[in-house]
Amino acid sequence: MSYQQPQHPGWGQPQPPAPKKAGAGKIVGLSCLGVVGVFVIIGVIASLFGGTNEGSASGSNPAVTQDAAESGESEGAKADDAKADEAKEESAKDAPVTVTAKKVGFKKSILADGSDYTSVQITIANGGDKDLDVNPLYFTITDTDGGKHTAELGTDEDQIDTVELAPGENITGTVTGKGTFTPKYVTYTEGLFGDGVRGNVS
Repeated sequence: MSYQQPQHPGWGQPQPPAPKKAGAGKIVGLSCLGVVGVFVIIGVIASLFGGTNEGSASGSNPAVTQDAAESGESEGAKADDAKADEAKEESAKDAPVTVTAKKVGFKKSILADGSDYTSVQITIANGGDKDLDVNPLYFTITDTDGGKHTAELGTDEDQIDTVELAPGENITGTVTGKGTFTPKYVTYTEGLFGDGVRGNVS
């Protein structure tokens, strides 16, 4: 009797090939690729935040520019206002009619009914090239509360005369309103119609 050794499974049969180990080159390559990917992600995030900062910075520039523009406009507006005031002063000097006024004491005439009146001394000058009609009825007095007072004829001894001013002439006299009030300005309107010329009461 012959003795046979027990056979182990797989003996005498071809062995399956052992799995191949990844080469060191591939591992290094994958590692580098991962590092590059991380840097790319960091770069994208940095560019996003960097874009936001730049955007906010550029957003702040228009604000600064706008502030500068507004300040420039305000300075320009002030300059325009100054020029307009100068033009008004020059035009007032060269205006066809100028009116100046100041408050004076009431001088009661024999026609006055009591002494409850307010008088304003007026100087009116004809700076135009035509004759100018002056009449106490052509004047109104506006008080500091906005009330308008028409002239009370014959109540003040120094009432302005009814005259015709030639070009270059002027006349001074009083216009009187009924009641006690603080006059603010006087308005002259030739013939009761047309544009009024105002003179502030000093």
